Amino acid sequence: MTSFLKQVIDQIQKERQDISQLTFILPSKRAGTFLKDILSQSTTKTIFAPEILSIEEFVESLSELSYATSTELLFEFYKVYRELTPEPQQETFDQFSKWGQLLLQDFNEIDRYLIDPDHIFDYLKSIKELNHWSLSEHQTPYIQNYLAFWNRLKIYYNKFRHELILKKKGYQGLVYREAVNGMEHYRSINPNKSHIFIGFNALNKAEDRIIQELLQHNLASIYWDIDSAFINNPIHDAGLFIRQHLKNWPFYKHNNIKWIGKNYTSEKNIHTIAVPKNIGQVKYIGELLDTLPLSDLKKTAVVLGDETLLMPLLNSIPQKVEAINITMGLPLKSVPLASLFDALFKIQKNHTNELYYKDAVAVLSHPFIQSLLTHEDVNYSNQIINYIQSNNIVTISVEKLMTLSESKQDVIRLLFQSWNNDPEIALKHCSQLMLTLKTKLDLEKSKNLLALEYLYRFNQIFNELQHYNTTYKLISNSTTLYYLYKELLSSETLDFKGEPLQGLQIMGMLESRVLDFETVIISSVNEGILPAGKSTNSFIPFDVKLENGLPTYKEKDAVYTYHFYRLLQRAKNIYIIYNTEPDVLNGGEKSRFITQLQIENIHNVKHSIVVPKVEVAQKSPQIIKKTEAVSQRLQQIATNGFSPSSLTNYIRNPIDFYYQKVLKIESFEDVEETVAANTLGSVIHQTLEDFYTPYKGIALTEAHLQEMKTLINDSVTLHFKSFYKEGDMTKGKNLIILEVAKRYVSNFINKEIDTLKAGNQIKIIDLEKELNIKLDIPELGFPVHLKGTVDRIDEFNGTLRIIDYKTGKVNQGQVEIVDWEDITLDYDRFSKSFQILAYAYMLNNTEKLSQPIEAGIISFKNLQGDYFLKFGKKPSARSRDKDHSITTETLDAFYSELKKLILEICNPEIEFIEKEVGH
Repeated sequence: MTSFLKQVIDQIQKERQDISQLTFILPSKRAGTFLKDILSQSTTKTIFAPEILSIEEFVESLSELSYATSTELLFEFYKVYRELTPEPQQETFDQFSKWGQLLLQDFNEIDRYLIDPDHIFDYLKSIKELNHWSLSEHQTPYIQNYLAFWNRLKIYYNKFRHELILKKKGYQGLVYREAVNGMEHYRSINPNKSHIFIGFNALNKAEDRIIQELLQHNLASIYWDIDSAFINNPIHDAGLFIRQHLKNWPFYKHNNIKWIGKNYTSEKNIHTIAVPKNIGQVKYIGELLDTLPLSDLKKTAVVLGDETLLMPLLNSIPQKVEAINITMGLPLKSVPLASLFDALFKIQKNHTNELYYKDAVAVLSHPFIQSLLTHEDVNYSNQIINYIQSNNIVTISVEKLMTLSESKQDVIRLLFQSWNNDPEIALKHCSQLMLTLKTKLDLEKSKNLLALEYLYRFNQIFNELQHYNTTYKLISNSTTLYYLYKELLSSETLDFKGEPLQGLQIMGMLESRVLDFETVIISSVNEGILPAGKSTNSFIPFDVKLENGLPTYKEKDAVYTYHFYRLLQRAKNIYIIYNTEPDVLNGGEKSRFITQLQIENIHNVKHSIVVPKVEVAQKSPQIIKKTEAVSQRLQQIATNGFSPSSLTNYIRNPIDFYYQKVLKIESFEDVEETVAANTLGSVIHQTLEDFYTPYKGIALTEAHLQEMKTLINDSVTLHFKSFYKEGDMTKGKNLIILEVAKRYVSNFINKEIDTLKAGNQIKIIDLEKELNIKLDIPELGFPVHLKGTVDRIDEFNGTLRIIDYKTGKVNQGQVEIVDWEDITLDYDRFSKSFQILAYAYMLNNTEKLSQPIEAGIISFKNLQGDYFLKFGKKPSARSRDKDHSITTETLDAFYSELKKLILEICNPEIEFIEKEVGH
């Protein structure tokens, strides 16, 4: 394959032109690097290198203006806006910036296409006057302001242009317009300079005028990279612009085009590959590169339609690829430091002295801050986070954070102290933070080179913000500062350094201009990405653009069509990859380019669908063998005592029992923003214990219960403060839960009052009674205990009741059994029965009860009818007969099942086997 650039150089040498005296102008700087390499290989003698410029550099030299940054332009434009807009109608810089950028883009297009500004702005003003929605003679101030804005556009433009030219600065369009105006002067001082334009396609009117003028005066040659398959097809968008140039340029009435190639129709291996999701695409590219011979990788380009896939692609490159050249930079917004400043700005957005714990934790847990808050092996960052979680703090003051940070108070002050919505303070804090980070990173410089590079680039951004703030004094608050910071960040990249001509080339679509490769891999060939499709970021309506010769989305699509097909022209192996799972944000269905390739029928396009290898999930249960160490730990647990809840946990899932009891792994305690169910339960238990404790051993009266009702508010609130610690109970869901807790207690006491009124007697025997008994299991050679705490023991009309409180809903069916074997097998149906029988067994074993016993549950969510849900034994599932009394036979039957369960737990031959648990 002979590349296009090589063909051009060969032709110039054939014409015996002095290459060192030529000025080469190309679409991009990257193309210039490749051209220089080809020149070095094509020249047999030593020569001075010719001048090689990108079109933007050439135009800049013609105009005698320099390009201003988009942020600088916005500030300059706002100055003009304030001068020309009556004060009552002036918007703040914040409000202005939202539409100012859009208007600057329109100014840019108007100038690049050399449109008469007076004509187009008058045209727009007339349209708005026709279209405004008020038909009344008296226009409201709002409509008057609206129309006045469109009347002033022309004045804004002229004044803004004048100010920029005075400062020798310009946006791209203005630089191009001034370059056209400076052509005559340029020709007069360079009467014999020869220019070579290479590889252009779509030209704006200014570029068109500049190139034509140089051609007409024999000061230039132009080489187009176009194929006959595109130029001869009147409806093929890849040849749209060059067909227009051939038709409209007077130069081509007497001169032939250089050149129309015939490369596209040569034999090619074209594969279209459908891959689900973006990550699937980059993983497939990695596999594809792994299959290519090393020698081919030097002639291979990976072209990313969606440039955000760069980082995942770099993580998918196979190890055998030794050299990579990346044309795109790594977007600075993707580096870890960006998330730190985002978190800091988020805290400052609504800064009161009280900070939301998640915002504070986001900053404290950031890797850069973790290292900064570590001193003499003490990680203050983790200490503060643990304090927040253990004390259930939803909001925390800056003073409290400083108290907790001891020797690192200066860092905490830097991170969390309010900026008072003052950009000066914000910039000072951010700069100071970066200096502090640099000092820390410099201690181990060799390990932190990349982090220091990140820091250097962010320092540049904040220095630029400081410059704008000092120069223009228009950044009035932190929100505006954040907007400008994001604006600068979005356009900044961390550039890769490497040998541009070595190894695998990774680039975006625009960087591929003029370059040729034997193997081309193009990703994200989906509608909305390639081509980009419709976008309406403009104040100028579609029909006005057509009327004035401004480009619309149709022309932009044609630009991408040219780039796409130009990549295919000389390539031999082409892999076109698209996403089969499109969504609104990441492009639509497969691109029209793929369909077009099929319809053309020039090449035999091979199609394939690639999906990840998904093995059928044969989920095997986790199995833990009981080693000697596990058996010893089980003996220890048995000696200390099994609780009913730990035994039902084993019934539910032995693996959970293993983690919690054997390994002693505690569940993660996060901050409860909303009161958790177990906290609600603890509060109600504690409140009822407080209420009933003074009446132990006494028969309850209605007066006792009425007295309790007067204490509900204070007692429930007190216990919430105790359990919920520093959590806020004064608003939102927590306030509702507080009221629910009060209602639960109130409803329960009302039920008790109704029970007494019905002629029943209740005598409180004990509350929160702790029980611990030794179990007789001779099969085990070590002592086994059963322990637990009974919520309430009372005497109801002479019958002893063992009561367990539940804040969740419990049905009568959950405290009834048919077959004793089920009690240790079915957690969902019989765990409640197991628990209350365990309490009954322990109590009977302790006190050898002689009176009738009943055991059951009081569910605060189910206080209907007979609110005490008694344990019952049924002869059959359908039987309505139930035996509610806890007899010696009942307890013996329970003991038999309990013993079997404990023997199973302690049996070293029986492994812990995971059960599937529903959620």
